[in-house]
Amino acid sequence: MNRPRGAPPLTLQTPGFAHYGLAWSPFHNTRLAVASAANYGLVGNGRLHLTSVGPAGINLDKQYDTQDGLYDVAWSEIHENQIVTASGDGSLKLWDVMLNDLPIRAWQEHTREVFSVDWSNIHKELFLSSSWDGTVKLWSPERPRSITTLQAHSSCVYQALFSPHQPDIIATCSTDGTLKIFDLRSPSYMPSGPGVNNFTQPLSSAALTVPASGTEILSLDWNKYRPFVLASAGVDKMIKIWDCRMVKTGPDTTLSQGVGGVCETQLAGHEYAVRKVQWSPHRPDLLASASYDMTCRVWSTTPSPGGTNLIHIHDPHTEFVVGCAWSLYDEGVLASCSWDCRVNVFHV
Repeated sequence: MNRPRGAPPLTLQTPGFAHYGLAWSPFHNTRLAVASAANYGLVGNGRLHLTSVGPAGINLDKQYDTQDGLYDVAWSEIHENQIVTASGDGSLKLWDVMLNDLPIRAWQEHTREVFSVDWSNIHKELFLSSSWDGTVKLWSPERPRSITTLQAHSSCVYQALFSPHQPDIIATCSTDGTLKIFDLRSPSYMPSGPGVNNFTQPLSSAALTVPASGTEILSLDWNKYRPFVLASAGVDKMIKIWDCRMVKTGPDTTLSQGVGGVCETQLAGHEYAVRKVQWSPHRPDLLASASYDMTCRVWSTTPSPGGTNLIHIHDPHTEFVVGCAWSLYDEGVLASCSWDCRVNVFHV
């Protein structure tokens, strides 16, 4: 799929279903999956849309209805036809796009809404989920139950992502205003009640905690070229770039339980909360953001002399823009999705 520069965006309308997330297939450069919910996700059904993007437009190839709203979607890294969805009823479902009706597997362990899913591109047989119940769970499609549960935060975990550089490192963000990094090689567990011996059941602890904002952090992403560089965004309308190797430690912390991190850059410009941030898979200095101000924006962390960080504003949407995703194959091609029930694909 080639989108010429300056061409109007390709658009797909899905009446009655507001979008929450979208993802490009890692196997096919034209496949795009969209997670959506009726009634803006407040009550009612969900729908998974499978689309194909071509020079003439976006075609709806198939759709699957669910009993509750869908909040996120991730393609399998090991099977080209499989995709996992995160649902408002706390469930995860695995779909095969060659089949027409029911999911091929389902899991129900989270006690509240599942808000994000992420498939590892290194350990390709594993994926993560994060939930409003404060936990992050590690899964294999071949297992009936989760492999590991992290009590990552005391409140809603909006997103959990595998590092693209180190297979056992994950990052999370939460309503508590922190970014956390966990090492899955050092599992830890929450005690089952007051008075439990923490030496036999140690408290769950992050390898690094970054107090990134005084408000909720709604999204994060790993830089694909610079290990331990993260972008965060949320209610404070700012996008912040963190170098988590620059650990600040206090008298009661160690490098394995660090608190801190250096904010390299702050990108200001959105008028309302930033709902999604994603680094480009093609360039280390380029990232996109989606916001409740009804725009999707593209930023450079290395502007030209006298230039600005803001490169592009995409503003045809008429409602909250809640998702954006860079094409993995076509440099500069970006997809956005919104509560206006529209998916746009455009060239930056």
